[in-house]
Amino acid sequence: MSGEGKVVCVTGGSGFIASWLVKFLLRRGYIVKATVRDPNDPKKTEHLFSLDGAKERLHLFKAELLEEGSFDHVVDGCDGVFHTASPVLFSSTDPQAELIAPAVKGTLNVLKSCVKYPTVKRVVLTSSMAAILFNGRPLTSNVVVDETWFSDPLVCEELKGWYFLSKTLAEEAAWKFAKANGIDMVTINPAYVIGPLLQPTLNSTVEMVLNLKNDAQEVTAANYLSTDVRDVASAHIQAFEVPSASGRYCLVGNVTPIFEALKILKELHPSLSPPEICEQGIPSAPEYHVSQEKAKSLGVSFLPLEVSLKDTVECLKEKGFLRA
Repeated sequence: MSGEGKVVCVTGGSGFIASWLVKFLLRRGYIVKATVRDPNDPKKTEHLFSLDGAKERLHLFKAELLEEGSFDHVVDGCDGVFHTASPVLFSSTDPQAELIAPAVKGTLNVLKSCVKYPTVKRVVLTSSMAAILFNGRPLTSNVVVDETWFSDPLVCEELKGWYFLSKTLAEEAAWKFAKANGIDMVTINPAYVIGPLLQPTLNSTVEMVLNLKNDAQEVTAANYLSTDVRDVASAHIQAFEVPSASGRYCLVGNVTPIFEALKILKELHPSLSPPEICEQGIPSAPEYHVSQEKAKSLGVSFLPLEVSLKDTVECLKEKGFLRA
């Protein structure tokens, strides 16, 4: 267990990615200090305390993204910090308050805490492909997206992609602050994250699996970018543990035409896919590529889409979000 004796912080510990990250960190022997908004809310904590090793090595702390200094007492004494906490909303009535301020100010508040404690060797930031893809460049079949791509805030605004904008501005601010303050930082940039839930609540990207059929008529010519949550959590740990890890990592397991994803869902649970979509020969968008070269050099491997969707559907049935 390479984490034995090491102390790490995970912000937003009750979230979808963070819960799996905490699970894997505990499995590797780390002492985990995780932040949650309300440590007294069993919906945020029970699934974490039920993890193997939690009783001995998991400690929960209250922290607020918008409160400067809120993370000081958590980061103090940590070898590494995983900053996953950031709102994921695909519609918003007040983007500045609901998305942009928590993403940008929250990230800077965490990094300001990291600067105060020299024990912190590396920060791993959960960013997103949203901070990479939206720059106005056409996504044609001969295009390979990689870590050199950066989303343009103006393009995000034109698209009214407020979540995309929040992740773009947050990562931009993080790199500027990290470089100015000598922080060793790595970012993980996953696509839509799917897979089984540890937390009792339904998160936005898994909910998309339930709703994909509702949008099918409008998006059948689009591509579905996805990454399994277990691959994302593992990549975070590798980004911390591998000394040579640096910069950004695109983390996209699959770029699949949406109607192909719907065909897989139809086999798993007929109610998740409108039959007419699978029966028609629907032209798909050019299937551009996202480079996996840098992620694989870190030791990351990717689960097939079929496995991720199967495990997602089984979990949704088990937790009562989908009728068996």
